[in-house]
Amino acid sequence: MRWLLWLLGLFAAAVGVMLVARNPGYVQFVYPPYKMEMSLTLFVFSLTVVFVLGYLLVRVTVVTLRLPEYVHKFREERAAGKGREAMQEALRAYFEGRFAAAEKAAVRAMKLGEKSGLNPIVAARAAHELREFDKRDAYLADAGNKTVGESTMRLMAKAEFLLDQKQPQSALNSLKELSATGMHKHIGALGLELKAQQQARNWEAVLDVTAQLEKRNAIDKVVAGQLRQQAWLEKLRNQAADIGTLRALWKSVPNELRRRSKIAAAAAQAFSKLGDCQSAQQLLTESLNAQWDSELVSLYGECRGDNNVAQIEQAERWLKQHTDDAGLMLALGKLCLYQGLWGKAQSYLDASISLAPQRDAYTSLGQLAEKMGKPEQALAYFQQATQADKSA
Repeated sequence: MRWLLWLLGLFAAAVGVMLVARNPGYVQFVYPPYKMEMSLTLFVFSLTVVFVLGYLLVRVTVVTLRLPEYVHKFREERAAGKGREAMQEALRAYFEGRFAAAEKAAVRAMKLGEKSGLNPIVAARAAHELREFDKRDAYLADAGNKTVGESTMRLMAKAEFLLDQKQPQSALNSLKELSATGMHKHIGALGLELKAQQQARNWEAVLDVTAQLEKRNAIDKVVAGQLRQQAWLEKLRNQAADIGTLRALWKSVPNELRRRSKIAAAAAQAFSKLGDCQSAQQLLTESLNAQWDSELVSLYGECRGDNNVAQIEQAERWLKQHTDDAGLMLALGKLCLYQGLWGKAQSYLDASISLAPQRDAYTSLGQLAEKMGKPEQALAYFQQATQADKSA
């Protein structure tokens, strides 16, 4: 299309020149006492030349006056280009694991005038990996808070650094500051909060954050289940200061977790510690009836209440289904020993050792020998318990 316009223009110029060349007219300039005449063709040609020269002169003058500005702008653009190249180099080196090179490239980008908030963050992360914490903190201070995005990058990086240094409360403060900026908690921030709450041992908060991550499908169901189990285990072990608090806490445990052996064991130990063996027996029985666990049934023998005979009868009913369970044999041996059924205790404890030698079984046999007035035999059993403990 452009060449067609140029062609039409060329034809129009040729026609104009031909018309002017054939024109017999002239132009006269009078300035008394002077007078000058020239042909119209020469006048038009001269006027065109003057216009072109004047236009060129104006253009040259404008370019000359703006030359310093052009030079300055050119230098800025060249520096910005080098800065972007340095930033890309820093990012590439960081993700390649070349942290020293990443830090140098990020610093070079900042010196070249690259104003992206990525540069101080990359430099800070690289310095953190190099364990140069003073430099890291200086880079973070340079990151600034010009935009919400830059503030988010700085606070997220700061929270990660604090978690690496086992300072969960400071990390949580950084995450609270992130919320104060109006930034909605995204999955990455929730993940950091989960780690911080675990380190701070805030188990109620762990349960809450886990639930939020589950709603967003940001955590595997198996991992979420393990986190909930850990949180409830710690709450049962550490937050039950009295029997009333423990009973209320146990009622709040979700039903799907109550039957898990580790949860049941922790609750039973907590009830036994506070003197409520009846509740311990009940929850252990319910858990074992729902899902058998050899380690849990061993704990059943430790929890002895007023109705010890009923416990023995329950354990013997289980024995009909689990005839080769060493933990069940050990529990029966302990219960019979406590009840004074020494013959049955000896039989069950020997059977437990034949299936799986354990320190507790040898210790119980030693206690039984002492009750039967056999100190030498008791000493031998206690020595075997020590050896079993060392081998384990």
